[in-house]
Amino acid sequence: MSDQVPALLVKLGRFPQLHGGLGAVRTLGRMGVPAYAMVEDPFTPVALSRHLAGRFIRPTTGAEDASELVLALLQIGRQIGRPTVAVAEGDEAAVLLAENADRLAEWFVLSPVPPALPRRLASKAGLNRTCQEHGVPTPLTRSPVDRAELVAVGREWGFPLVLKDREPFTKLNDSAMGHTVFVHDEAELLAVCGSADSPSVIVQEHIPLEVAEEWFTHLYCSAGGMPRLVFTGQKLRSWPPRTGLTTRARARPNTALATLAAELCRAIGYCGIADLDWRFDRRDGRYKLVDFNPRFGQQFRLFTTAQELDVVRAMYLDLTGQDVPDVTQIHGRGFIVGNLDAVSATVTAWRERRLPSALPRRNLERAWLSWDDPVPAVAVAVRFSGTVARRLTKPVRAVVGPDKGVPSQGALPHETPAPGGRLLQPRGTAP
Repeated sequence: MSDQVPALLVKLGRFPQLHGGLGAVRTLGRMGVPAYAMVEDPFTPVALSRHLAGRFIRPTTGAEDASELVLALLQIGRQIGRPTVAVAEGDEAAVLLAENADRLAEWFVLSPVPPALPRRLASKAGLNRTCQEHGVPTPLTRSPVDRAELVAVGREWGFPLVLKDREPFTKLNDSAMGHTVFVHDEAELLAVCGSADSPSVIVQEHIPLEVAEEWFTHLYCSAGGMPRLVFTGQKLRSWPPRTGLTTRARARPNTALATLAAELCRAIGYCGIADLDWRFDRRDGRYKLVDFNPRFGQQFRLFTTAQELDVVRAMYLDLTGQDVPDVTQIHGRGFIVGNLDAVSATVTAWRERRLPSALPRRNLERAWLSWDDPVPAVAVAVRFSGTVARRLTKPVRAVVGPDKGVPSQGALPHETPAPGGRLLQPRGTAP
C-alpha cells in the first residue's frame, strides 16, 4: 500500500458524463496518491480509470438528508481506514463538507473554509450580495419574490434576459430550468418559470458576446484566504452554446483578472479550490463576476505549471503538510471536451449559417482521451451514443407510447441537472 495519504472524490447527484472528476482521479493517481471515488454505478468513466484505487457505488437521488449523507461518508472513511483528503465534485458536495466538517474530521482532511461560506457563494442570490459588499462588479441582478415582480423586471429592463436558479440545490428536483436560460419576451419568461407564485430564479441582465468576452479564474487558497495558485483562461466554446459547460478553452495570462479574483478570496476568507466565471463587458471595461463555484471546475486540467501543479494537486499538497511551489501557469495550453465540442460547433455553425470555426490543436488537454488511461473514453463514447440515440428517437417514442421519462444520465450535460442539484436542504427548512 502506498504511504501517501489517500484522497476521496466526494460526489453527490447523478452526472456520469461530466469529466472533471476523472481529471481529479487521474491527476492524483499520477502523483502516486491512492485515489478513491464515489460513483453512480460500476460503469461510469471514473469507475473504470486505471488510476483509481477503489470505488464506492453510492448513487444519490437528491432527496437525501444531510445527516444521511454524512453517515455514508463516515462509513466510506472507515472502509478506507486512514485519514483521507476529501475532494468535492460539485457545489453540493462542497457545501456538505464545509457544513459538517466537525463530524467528518474523524476520517477526512478538509480545507478550513468558514462553514457557511460555500453555500452563500454557490447561491446566485448570496453571491450577488457578497459582490455588493466587496465592490466586485456583477451583471445587474434581481431576485423577484413573486410573478408580478418577475414580469415587472422584464418590462423595466427589456429582453432578452438571463434566468438562473436562485439556489444551486434546487436543480435536481423542483427547478423550472436546471441550467442558465435566455428568454426573449414576456410570454417565454412566464412559460419557463411555470405557474409558481414564488419563482425560485434570479434575473440577470444579458451581456451579449458581441460586446463581451468569457473568462474564468481557477484558484487554490490556503487558510485565511491566502491565494497560492491563480490561473486565468478564456472560454472559446460551450454546450449549450453561449450558456453552458465549457467545451473548448485556452489558458491565457490576465494579471488584472487574477488580482481581482485573489483579492475577493482574501477579503471573504475563502479557503480551498474555487472556479470563478467572469464576463468582460467592453461597454464599461469591467470584469463582472457571473459564478463562484466553491470546488474545482470541470476544465481545471487546462491549467498547470511547469512542475505539473494544478489546483487539485495544490490542495492535496497543502492539506498534507507538503510544500506548494510558488510558480506561474503555463500559457497557451488548450482544453477540449471532444464529444460536446463537436455538438456545440455543429449547432453554432448551423444557427449562424457558416462552417465551424477552426481552433488551435497544439498543446491540447483532452477531457476524456488519455493514452495512459484509455478505457474511460470508451465508456463515455458508449454512454454518449446512447444519449444521442434516445434524443433522436424521442419523437418516435412519443408516438408509440407515453414518455416514461429519461434519467438524468440519458441527457446531454447541462441540458438536464448537473452538479449543483438539490441534494442538501438549507438548514432549518423542510424537504
